[in-house]
Amino acid sequence: MELKRSVLVPYPAEAMFDLIEHAEDYPLFLPWCVSANILERSDEWVAARIEFSYLGVRFGFQTRNPKRRPHWLQVRLVDGPFRHFLADWRLRPLGPLGCKVEFDLRYEVSDGVLDRVAAKAVDVVSRSMMDAFMRRADATLTPLGPLELPAPQTHAALPAPAPVQEPAPPPTQAENPPCTAGTPPAAP
Repeated sequence: MELKRSVLVPYPAEAMFDLIEHAEDYPLFLPWCVSANILERSDEWVAARIEFSYLGVRFGFQTRNPKRRPHWLQVRLVDGPFRHFLADWRLRPLGPLGCKVEFDLRYEVSDGVLDRVAAKAVDVVSRSMMDAFMRRADATLTPLGPLELPAPQTHAALPAPAPVQEPAPPPTQAENPPCTAGTPPAAP
């Protein structure tokens, strides 16, 4: 299964990164997430155990995630109901406008009965994850102010330009009769 989402948000990349990286807060806003424990945190890594409950079945997985604040966090599976699981969060600062958040998820579920239930939950949760993070950002983060343009500068009044004189039209035949002295008559 593969899922890609991206969204523009009016929040600084650092604040969005922290919201994503703080897995211990996931039970407060991620659907079906019932617990999250940080196992390790450093400037380069964060490891967590996250538990979900879906349709009365509880399951969880453990990850160890390399990160580069505020631009990137990769979710790598250590243990859980997956053959393969890899997610990337990428954040691109957009200056005073906020940032672009991209989420790419690729996974394959194991074959057990419990794993098939987990697969359904992962599908539902992953499809709603970006929306849940955006709702959390709206509820907890301060948006950047609107882009402010500098006020127009006022200048001293300039004198009015001098009127432009139109050039006179070329003379017509009647206004400028041909010179006849010393010239042969014009052929008809």
